Amino acid sequence: MNFFISDAMAEGGQASPDGGLLQLVMMIGIFFAIMYFMIIRPQSKKAKEHQALLDDLRKGNEVTTASGILGKVKKIDDNFVQIEVAEGTIITVQRHAIGNIMPKGTIKTL
Repeated sequence: MNFFISDAMAEGGQASPDGGLLQLVMMIGIFFAIMYFMIIRPQSKKAKEHQALLDDLRKGNEVTTASGILGKVKKIDDNFVQIEVAEGTIITVQRHAIGNIMPKGTIKTL
């Protein structure tokens, strides 16, 4: 009778260690693939596009800042940009605060 009980306990629910480890590795791999394609890749692509926008920034461009201020670039430094927001009113913002370069003619009052 002990022979049958031992067999039942041996079959009782422990999976082979190789199958469990393989499944765990596959799940972790799938998780990292999803993270890469849904979070990391789009974020790095957006950062590259923003850096390209900042590299193309020239004096006279019409820009908007991240906070929504619209103006014309008057002076560009390594870290700062001076923007004329109204006639005779110039503000200085950090270079990375530039959100977008607008098409020529967007500002008609300056």
